[in-house]
Amino acid sequence: MKATVLIIDDEAKLRGLMSRIISLEGYHVLEAGDGKAGLKILEREPVSVVLSDVKLPDANGVELTQTIRLKYPLTEVIVLTAFGTIADGVKAIQNGAFDYLTKGDDDEKIIPLLNKAVEKAQLRSRIQKLERKISEKFSFNNILGSSNAILEVKALAQKVAQTDTTVLLMGETGTGKEVFAQSIHEASIHRAKPFVAVNCSAFGKEILESELFGHKAGAFTGAIKDKRGLLEEADEGTIFLDEIGEMNIDLQAKLLRVLETSEFYKVGDTKPTKVNVRIIAASNRNLLEETKNRNFRLDLFYRLSVFQIRLPSLNERAEDIEAYAFHFARIFAEKMNKPVPKIDKEFLDMLKRHNWTGNIRELKNVIERAVILSDETLNPASLPFDFASEGSCFVFDLAQAEKLHIQRILQYAKGNKAEAARLLNIALATLYRKLKDYGLE
Repeated sequence: MKATVLIIDDEAKLRGLMSRIISLEGYHVLEAGDGKAGLKILEREPVSVVLSDVKLPDANGVELTQTIRLKYPLTEVIVLTAFGTIADGVKAIQNGAFDYLTKGDDDEKIIPLLNKAVEKAQLRSRIQKLERKISEKFSFNNILGSSNAILEVKALAQKVAQTDTTVLLMGETGTGKEVFAQSIHEASIHRAKPFVAVNCSAFGKEILESELFGHKAGAFTGAIKDKRGLLEEADEGTIFLDEIGEMNIDLQAKLLRVLETSEFYKVGDTKPTKVNVRIIAASNRNLLEETKNRNFRLDLFYRLSVFQIRLPSLNERAEDIEAYAFHFARIFAEKMNKPVPKIDKEFLDMLKRHNWTGNIRELKNVIERAVILSDETLNPASLPFDFASEGSCFVFDLAQAEKLHIQRILQYAKGNKAEAARLLNIALATLYRKLKDYGLE
């Protein structure tokens, strides 16, 4: 079914005629004889477009337009004016109406105009849904974990999100610094403005300078036209400078100027560019130590670390590993069009004992691999081979070690039991007996 259209007009015959014309186009049509009745319908029904007469028994269509646009911003309004009251139509547009039509002037204009208004209303709706989905995706509620370590960090981030304060996120690689940066942005007053992420380690000095600050045409070979930098693109929003410790010392001075004056010079420009942008920086290095080694400016460090948050490593929050494992298993199963797998207890125990040098990013990769290799259950056989050989994950129980080895060989043999028995150098009957003993049938 197409969109819903509401006609508000006290002339019953005209209202009925318009309703039939619009219904023939496939629209769902509702009718109201006055402004009060129209607003009641809007309270209970999602309406894409309102067609409202200017002169109503209990309301002025121009003022009604303003009320509708304020209360129902996804609804478009087309005002119907009588001959000689076109000025009312113009005023209605100023109040937010999509357009106006003069009654009886040209009935052929109704449907094309209505189609355009519906298209705009549906576009607004899609944009709002997309923005809501993005906002929900990067909500603090979607940062997994119930450990004290992560709850304390989330509480700090939520508090600073309400301010314009510069934030420095510290932590090992893979701890989710960009996720936190975007969550801070989505919870701030800048949420409707751009969030721009830059990995400072991905560019050399000259390229990063041009990317961040922009350049004027002719500033260097190949600069054939003016270019806006990412700081300009993030104006009124947030810029996330990941791996800030990799930034060249000369560029650090230019960034310091942005923090102090909210302005900078583009490459090759003689006039400053003003920006209003929130800066969130991140590093896996100890920046204070880097200042002692003269790799990072001390004044910039203090400007960036007004509010510093250290993200805990996954090893510091082992109790959260299970939640991440189930979360990633569901995501990858859906991507691969596979049923969401169960997770074996031994599999989870091995995850919890593992030394996660790559943190959440490493765990995500391990789960993706396991989902690819497994059918119904994620078990130890679907883990990388180095998990079994790690001192922290070493299986001392002989029966458990044999069970795990059989699982791995079966995985290697793609479930072919005869081939698995050959590789294990045991009789097929012996393999079947062991499978039964270990509950692996």
